[in-house]
Amino acid sequence: MIQNRVLFIDGEAIVLDKPAGLAVHPGSRTPESLEDYLRHLRFGFQREPLPVHRLDRDTSGCLLLARNPKAHKKFQRAFEEKQVGKTYLAVLDGVPALESGTVEIALGKTSTAEEGWRMVPDPRGKPAVTHWRIAAVRDGRAVILFTPETGRTHQIRVHAASGIGLPIAGDPVYGAGKGPMLLHARSLRVERAGKPPIEATAPLPPTFVNAGFDEALLEPADAV
Repeated sequence: MIQNRVLFIDGEAIVLDKPAGLAVHPGSRTPESLEDYLRHLRFGFQREPLPVHRLDRDTSGCLLLARNPKAHKKFQRAFEEKQVGKTYLAVLDGVPALESGTVEIALGKTSTAEEGWRMVPDPRGKPAVTHWRIAAVRDGRAVILFTPETGRTHQIRVHAASGIGLPIAGDPVYGAGKGPMLLHARSLRVERAGKPPIEATAPLPPTFVNAGFDEALLEPADAV
């Protein structure tokens, strides 16, 4: 029941807690996608809502949908002008030496017949900045709270592996790929002129809980 995953709704926006394993858009490897379920998110409107941004298929959490074309353009502009606040939680395959930091590594796209495409550190690529700090540690693995300034493809995944030096647990491209990828879009905030901001926080998914990381383990500021 995709309707039960709505975290926020008003006349122009929906924030959905997207489940891991569901792609936002269809592709050759993802014939099933969120687009198959948008009709169930109309909530009395004639139009289906449209995704404003995207999350990787195996990333869960907050996804913003616009309920009309005008709102879609407005929200896209907010992303472009960095008026959207986002946080992510990820379990790393280890514990960083530092408690916090900032990764500034430009990213470019590469592709090979053997491995397919991926994002790599590239000084000629697009600038990418991610702030991070440790939110919890258990059994030799850390939960990291990421606050990205930019929204490049696979940014957090590459910055974890190449910037912090520890890949996200379960990452099939930049890590060992054992088990589900533990990356979750925790919160989303969009400022709106003349209206209250769009705000939502997505609860930790079962994959985190099954790995031993639940809400009680997080610091109060991270658990909200």
